[in-house]
Amino acid sequence: MERLALTFFFFSSLLISVSFSLHVPAIITFGDSIFDAGNNHFNKNCTAQADFPPYGSSFFHHPTGRFTNGRTVADFISQFIGIELQKPYLEARMAVINGSRKDYPANGINFASAGSGVLTETNKDWGVIPIQDQLQQFQALVKQSQIDKNLLQQSLFFFESGSNDIFNYFLQFDTPALAPDAYVQAMLAEVAKLIDQLHSLGARRIAVFSLGPVGCVPARALLSGAPVDRCYGKMNVMVKNYNKGLESLVQNVPTKYPGAIAVFGGVYDLVQRFRANPTRYGFSDVSSACCGDGTLEGLVQCGKEGYKICENPNSFLFWDYFHPSEHAYKLISKALWHGKDSVIRPVNLKTLSNNISLSTIP
Repeated sequence: MERLALTFFFFSSLLISVSFSLHVPAIITFGDSIFDAGNNHFNKNCTAQADFPPYGSSFFHHPTGRFTNGRTVADFISQFIGIELQKPYLEARMAVINGSRKDYPANGINFASAGSGVLTETNKDWGVIPIQDQLQQFQALVKQSQIDKNLLQQSLFFFESGSNDIFNYFLQFDTPALAPDAYVQAMLAEVAKLIDQLHSLGARRIAVFSLGPVGCVPARALLSGAPVDRCYGKMNVMVKNYNKGLESLVQNVPTKYPGAIAVFGGVYDLVQRFRANPTRYGFSDVSSACCGDGTLEGLVQCGKEGYKICENPNSFLFWDYFHPSEHAYKLISKALWHGKDSVIRPVNLKTLSNNISLSTIP
């Protein structure tokens, strides 16, 4: 009986530690406008900006450089964990250089740059920071010992990119050099390199997020031949193929790098659920942008001349012509945080954040 009691106590203690001991000191983020927390604002050569009203109006009450009306997924997950929101790398770098802060933040850094892609040429003329350059910025900090290497193994690494590459594939006036499948494979080859390099720099907990249904964004109204009464099917086929490849890369991580784990967040299917049953998720409109103008409010960027804005931004799936509203991001974040494996797999972000040995995760 005493032995049974001790066994029960052991497993009870284990469950308590797994359930309540979050041990993630930092989040390191790479990506595009879905994650950009203001890097482009501090990049004066960049024309892809959201540093003007009414961006940021619903939560921060001023523009922050985020391409939405409030917080992003990285922000919400930081709040769930209980750490401060990450600063954009370029802002932190400026503060270290001018002496207003001694070190880079210990709660992580956001390297994401709106408009960027996994292919280096994507929107290069906008002055964006490609994913490869984002990684080089991070690598420089690690090599210069400006980030604690021991901290990195406990940190979460977020990656989301590819929507600009795929959207631009349909913007080309000439016949694309690559067929759709070959183009997607070229994208995935870059992501594979990124994951390899992140691991070599100390990443052990990596979250890779799928693209949403890019063919459904209001900005499809800008594309010649794209339907406006339904999503752009050809584009979403490419998105789904890319997402499938991303998940395959994620599944290979534990075998390729014992002791590391990667999770795949199925954002595409989540957003499609919102679109299929809007009222259940608090949406009154899942087609048009809250802020913009023209067809689907998708022809003018929010805040630019001639824009209009809806009364209740968080009742819209889309804040502007490309990006979700804060309400959509909140729903996505909650699902990624404690959702089932139909949403995020092999484990959710809450489990990934627990202070347990990575070898115990199936």
